[in-house]
Amino acid sequence: MSEATRDPTTPAGLPSADDLVLHHYSSSPFAEKARLMLGLKGLPWHSVTVPMVLPKPDVVALTGGYRRTPFLQLGADIYCDTALIAEVLEARRPTPSLFPAAVAGHARTLAQWADTDLFWTALPYAMQPAGATALFAGAPPDMLKIFVADRRAMSEGMPQVRGVDAGAALTQYLEWLSAMLSDDRPWLLGSETSIADLSVYHPLWFVTRTGPLAEIFAPHEALRAWMGRVAAIGHGERAGKLDGAAAIALAKASTPRPAQVEDGLGFAAGDAVTVTPYDYARDAVAGTLVGLSCRTVTLAREDERAGLVHVHFPRIRYTLKQA
Repeated sequence: MSEATRDPTTPAGLPSADDLVLHHYSSSPFAEKARLMLGLKGLPWHSVTVPMVLPKPDVVALTGGYRRTPFLQLGADIYCDTALIAEVLEARRPTPSLFPAAVAGHARTLAQWADTDLFWTALPYAMQPAGATALFAGAPPDMLKIFVADRRAMSEGMPQVRGVDAGAALTQYLEWLSAMLSDDRPWLLGSETSIADLSVYHPLWFVTRTGPLAEIFAPHEALRAWMGRVAAIGHGERAGKLDGAAAIALAKASTPRPAQVEDGLGFAAGDAVTVTPYDYARDAVAGTLVGLSCRTVTLAREDERAGLVHVHFPRIRYTLKQA
C-alpha cells in the first residue's frame, strides 16, 4: 500500500493518515475477526464505534453507502470487507502472516467458507428466541425488534434458514472442525495461526454468547480449547477512541493514496461506476473508478463532509458496473 502524508492542516489530536482506524461495534462477529487480525499482527489502532442499525450518517459520509461492519480507515482511504482488511494488515506487517506460505491456499479457501456458509448458519441458529434473549440481555426493550427488522432488510432476497435447520447444519460443521483438531494440532491448518482460524472463530464466538444455545459446543473439547487459544490472541493495542465526526475530519484533512486501473479488465480510469455486494446489504456505492485489478477495486468520491475519499473493495463477491 502506498503511503499517504499527513496534511499539515490536520486538526490536533487526530491520528495521522497512516494510523489504523477501525469502525466497528463490540458485538459484531466480523468486527471480532478484524480485532483479532489486529491482535495477531500486534498493531496499534484507533476505535470508532458505529451504530448496529441504520441510520448511519457518519458511516455513509465515509463509505458512500456501504453499511456493513467493520471497515478500516487510513486517512482518506476506506477499506471495506474483512477480506480486504486482511490484505491491508498483511502489507502493513507481514509477520506473523495471516497467510503462511505452506497453507496459504487452504487458509483462504477455509476463510471464504467460514465467512459465508458457516456465518450464515451460525447467525440463524444464534437468533432463535433463547439465543436472541441472551444476546440482547440488558439492551433497550425495543432493540431486538429494531435489530431483527434491520437485518431482515439487509438480507432481503436471500434464503431464510430456520433455526432448526441451522442447528442441524451447525452440528455437522462443528464435527468437521473438531476432526481437523483431532491430531492435537494447535491451529486448524497445523502449527501456525492463519486467517482460517480467525474466520472460523468469529461465527462460533457469536454463538458462544447465546446462553443455552451455546451448549452445542459441549461435546467438542478440542474445539473449545482451540477457541480459547484464538481468544487469547487478543485485540492488539487500542491507541485511542474517535467519534464519527473526528473520523470524518481526519478523512477531510488527508489525501487519498494513489491507485491505478490495470488494462484489459473491461473498465477505464475515470469511468462512472457502482460497486455492490452481491449477497447481502446490497447497497450500491457510486463513484469514479481510480483503481482496478483482479483483487481490488477503488472508487473516488466527493462528500461534502469528508471531502475526497477513496473507497476500496475486494473483487470477490462484489459486482462492478458502469453507472
